[in-house]
Amino acid sequence: MNPIRFASVMEKLALNVFGKPITVCSLDPLTGFYRNGCCSTGEDDIGQHTVCIVASEEFLQFSKKAGNDLSTPRPEYLFSGVKPGDRWCLCMLRWVEAYKAGFAPLVVLESTNQCVLKTIPFEVLLEYKVEEV
Repeated sequence: MNPIRFASVMEKLALNVFGKPITVCSLDPLTGFYRNGCCSTGEDDIGQHTVCIVASEEFLQFSKKAGNDLSTPRPEYLFSGVKPGDRWCLCMLRWVEAYKAGFAPLVVLESTNQCVLKTIPFEVLLEYKVEEV
């Protein structure tokens, strides 16, 4: 199946933690495993890029030390780097790792894929909920 078509289908089927259609996490920087702005996932997304976060400096430093440098620009991949305040579809297990270490970033629940509920209790996500304005 064409990867772009597959991503489009997955995006339409993706539900957030409230069981409603998932909303866009970020178009700038463009995020998501399929680079469609959504935290949609599929069988080929081994990392489960399903938690929509708001990056903080503390989290970005933690992630870099843990071996996942999200903040350094990579122009060869058209990646400008994630900055504090940016939204980003993060790997579910990276969020859990940051949570256990005390560096969990805030979460945009409306843009977070419901599949995370198999690993992260809803009550924990609520503690890190971004208050939408």
